[in-house]
Amino acid sequence: MSEMNAVLFDRYGPPEVLHVARRPVPAVGPDEVLVRVRAVGVNGGDLLDRKGKVGLVTGRAFPKATGIDFAGEVARVGPSVGGVREGERVWGLLGRKTGSMAEYVAVSPRRIAAAPEGLTPEEAVSLLAGASTAVTALRDKAGLQPGERLLVRGGSGGVGSVAVQVGKVLGAHVVALAGGGNLDFVRGLGADEAVDYRGAPLSGLGRFDVVLDTVGTGQARLRRLLAPGGRMVAVTVDFDRPLAGIAVVLGSTVHGRGRIRAFSGNPDSALIREVARLAEHGDLVPVVDTVHDLDRAADAHRALEAGGVRGKHVVRIG
Repeated sequence: MSEMNAVLFDRYGPPEVLHVARRPVPAVGPDEVLVRVRAVGVNGGDLLDRKGKVGLVTGRAFPKATGIDFAGEVARVGPSVGGVREGERVWGLLGRKTGSMAEYVAVSPRRIAAAPEGLTPEEAVSLLAGASTAVTALRDKAGLQPGERLLVRGGSGGVGSVAVQVGKVLGAHVVALAGGGNLDFVRGLGADEAVDYRGAPLSGLGRFDVVLDTVGTGQARLRRLLAPGGRMVAVTVDFDRPLAGIAVVLGSTVHGRGRIRAFSGNPDSALIREVARLAEHGDLVPVVDTVHDLDRAADAHRALEAGGVRGKHVVRIG
């Protein structure tokens, strides 16, 4: 077990830059665990990274790895780690690192938890990144309360499809924006109302206590839908016009009604355990759009870029 397969890219560009390569299995530090990865989700941040949209942060040293979430089992435990055993089924997130789209990943035990019972690795990983983002955004950042009106923009996607469910768990009246072909799908996730974002003007939707934006464009327009005391949480900005998007978020702190709250997800094991609990209780239902093999990772990126996704594209490993 000295080498493994991993998805890498040697330059920024289209999905075709992704390829499977052999590289050393990660060394495991005394306070780390080695996880044999079985499934990885494809997230919007992976696309931005591959395109170079966040190149100012990630730099131009290549090759680069991809993937932030994973589900699998513990293969090795560092000598300083307690409470984790070899063979245990786990899931986790790398935080602000990448590289989970590989046969093995070395990770801090603070980034993993026991995987939810009753779900396959593909089903589990379809939930994790979206659910950790949605719980942080709606519960912790927005303080969503029972009976409040919640608007989820991008209600059929990897974050939005879980945010609709989290909103219902928190007792909100959930309105989801999605493509016309996905309205019944979003209602099936629990949305009280599903609206075609290309149809009726947003001004006809009424006012909302909380707005969750998973798309990033036109945030100033969305902000106008907030009721007095309303809160808007943006989990991304428009990376085609990043300076303008950041200006809208920063400007909202001093101008107009309702500050836009933005955050960079950095989940710990406590949050990951909470998501597992919600999944095991049936409060969160996994939504897998398509499962792709490791050597078809480019297809998974291409499919997510094409839009119209229902839930999450997942890459199966081994």
